[in-house]
Amino acid sequence: MLKDMQLVNPGMQAEEPRPTLSMHPKKFLLWLFIVSIVMLFASMTSAYIVRQGEGDWLEFELPTLFWINTGVLLLSSATMHWAYVSARKDNLDTLKIAVALTTVLGGSFLVGQLLGWDDLVNMGVYFVGNPSGSFLYILTGLHGFHLITGVIFLAVVFIQTFRNRIHARQMTTMEMCATYWHFLDGLWLYLFLFLQLTR
Repeated sequence: MLKDMQLVNPGMQAEEPRPTLSMHPKKFLLWLFIVSIVMLFASMTSAYIVRQGEGDWLEFELPTLFWINTGVLLLSSATMHWAYVSARKDNLDTLKIAVALTTVLGGSFLVGQLLGWDDLVNMGVYFVGNPSGSFLYILTGLHGFHLITGVIFLAVVFIQTFRNRIHARQMTTMEMCATYWHFLDGLWLYLFLFLQLTR
């Protein structure tokens, strides 16, 4: 029977298996999580615009601290990139410093947001009352919650650097942390510009 098959297809050769696109399972889960966050904030900002169009909308200036916090978060993106590059070059001492700085800057942003909320209260903008204030607290609060998860992720990376589990040959955790952190920074920039342009 094998001989008959060879006669039917004498020039036929076994095909080489095609290379498949693959992604680390943890990275895939991270991207799914990021997509879900994008959908959440897209729906929230859409609801913001719809509600604003209905009228009865209190207009106010964003606290000055929100501007400062934006600069702090942009700086944290730079230190995170520094950490990533250091890990790829096996500069582990520099990696520890860069991760520590990023963690401190992330924590500073969170403290700054709480102080910014205090400024809003002093301006007469409350969570309960006018919907413009409610949306502002919800949007910044949701972002703050996700940033807390990012700071926890940074703490995990920081601990792993001391255990020599992050280096040029083992970059998965570092890559995931950097991706998530840069995403959170970009998300804040989007929210900040959105709130500035639509208030």
